[in-house]
Amino acid sequence: MTSPPYGSASHEGSTNIQDSDLEDEPKLPLSNFYPYIRCALCCGFLIDATTITECLHTFCKSCIVKHFFHSNRCPTCSIIVHQTQPLYNIRPDRQLQDIVYKMVPYLEESEREQMCNFYKNRGLEIPKPVMVSPGVPVVLRRQKKDCIPQSAFNIPPELDVSLLLEFVGAEEGISDYKPLERRYVRVSGDATIRHVELFIRRKMELGPTCQVDVVCGDHLLDHYQSLKEIQNSVGAEALQDGLLVLHFGLVLPSQS
Repeated sequence: MTSPPYGSASHEGSTNIQDSDLEDEPKLPLSNFYPYIRCALCCGFLIDATTITECLHTFCKSCIVKHFFHSNRCPTCSIIVHQTQPLYNIRPDRQLQDIVYKMVPYLEESEREQMCNFYKNRGLEIPKPVMVSPGVPVVLRRQKKDCIPQSAFNIPPELDVSLLLEFVGAEEGISDYKPLERRYVRVSGDATIRHVELFIRRKMELGPTCQVDVVCGDHLLDHYQSLKEIQNSVGAEALQDGLLVLHFGLVLPSQS
């Protein structure tokens, strides 16, 4: 009786182990992933997934745009997305949308079919999907200076105050905070020092036991004071290249 060739038994054994691993892999129902792939506004699967940059909650693009017509807060956590223009702080999440299309069979085809019917019923030309050829460099011709279109991004007149936030340090005993990466901010003049404090707290991830003192020039500012009021009262000495300079520090609350 001849013995099997060397290695054949181990190869067969490894194949059986791999097959058993595949059989033992747990299969989860799609409903387990609903909190991550469904829109909280329409309760349907995400279409054109769009994420709010301030809190990272995601919705259908059409749903969140309609929501911002009458509110500037996130539908999930109620954070103020932007004081006047919340649409500035949303971004498409194409990776999440690709995941949704792969997890839900025929969703992409169904959405494409509905879009084609929408344009056909209204006698409009169906937009063609953008196709990018891999490996082929795209050469952009240099436009003439006179032909360059103006930017579509225009700063609204309501955002009439530009801030420079200067961190002066933290009191001894306060160390658990992140650096403020966004020092230059353009906001509405009707915003108050309380809004500035909340912005600083969120960006630096401060705890409730930490107090933020905001100073303009030699004046310690109160929460109720508006930026427009501060700019008018302090005058040119508070401005630096047209920016309203606010210094802030982190202190421990005084114990009475």
